[in-house]
Formats: sequence, structure tokens, C-alpha cells
Amino acid sequence: MQDEDGAVPEIARRLRDAFRLPCVAALQEGRDLSSQRHRRAMRGWWEHVDFLRGVEETAYRELTAPDAWLPCSDTRPALRALLRARGLRIGLVSDFAWDLRVHLAHAGLEDLIDGFVISYEQGREKADPQLFLKACAGLGADPRATLMVGDNPVRDGAATACGLRAYILPAEQRTGDRGLAEVLRLVLTHHPRGSSSGA
Repeated sequence: MQDEDGAVPEIARRLRDAFRLPCVAALQEGRDLSSQRHRRAMRGWWEHVDFLRGVEETAYRELTAPDAWLPCSDTRPALRALLRARGLRIGLVSDFAWDLRVHLAHAGLEDLIDGFVISYEQGREKADPQLFLKACAGLGADPRATLMVGDNPVRDGAATACGLRAYILPAEQRTGDRGLAEVLRLVLTHHPRGSSSGA
């Protein structure tokens, strides 16, 4: 979709400017530890953005709607290939402030994930190693034989501190392929058939 009048960049600029305010930045600390903290953090951000002021609750409902978060186009093929080719167990470790299973169900992906460790349910955020260890335990996987795939060198890369290997994708993009073909190449080339997992 073309943005002929420049509205999207302007909206993004206003959101970024508000996010940089010290009072807003302070609210973001630990926001994924609970649904309440996340709602408070987002409202505290949006009330500094003129086009969101007064409609914060509506915006939050839109943010958390089942169809608000969509997988990248290579997610389903990658998960299916891992399950079909190697029968690997797959876990998801995420900093999220509500049950992201609703988004996976909407996208038809929930049956491709064997275990979930979500920050708001644990009262911990990445890079806490306990999250990665809990995911491995839930999958019956040895951390030393488990690959963590993420996009944040600090938060996701911390999995290496408790024995996992980590593959860090380039900076986040919202559409198109995510680069998971490289993960498939790595896993399917070097991993023997078995029960280890990617988290």
C-alpha cells in the first residue's frame, strides 16, 4: 500500500517521540511481566500521542485482538519442515503480556508448537535464564542440544548462558520472509533425527 501523503512516517515519528519521553520510557521497564503492567505502560505512552489520546482503550483492544499479530510468511513452512523432516519438538519463549496463543490459533499455528513459556505467566522476562531452562524442561530437551532462534542479541542471546546455542536473526521486520530458511538449513544439515528442540 502506498502512503502518498506521508501519513505513516508521521504517525511513526509521533509514536517514537512520545516513547522517548522519560516518563514513558520508565513505564516500559518490566511491562511484559503482567497484563496490568503492560496496559499501564501502553496507556502511559499513548496519552502523549495526540491522535491516540482519549481512545487508549480502543487502541489496546485492537493491539490485543486475535488478528492483530500475524506470523511472517516463512513461519509456517519452517515449522512444518522441522516437524516433518526431523520430528523436533518446538517451544516458544516470549516476552508477552497476554496469552499469545490466541494469535497462533488465529493463524492456525498452535498445533505446531509443543510448549510455551511466556513472560507474563512466569513473572520473568528474557534475558532471565530460567525462562530458557523451563522451556527445555517442558520439552524434555537437553539445553546443550537445543537451538534458540531469536532477533535480540541481548535478550535471546542470553540463552547461551545456560547452555543453549543461539541463532540471531537480523533486526525485526514486520512483513515478508523472516530469514528462517537459514535456520532450516542449519538444523536440517547438522541435526540428527531426534527430540531436541528450538525455543
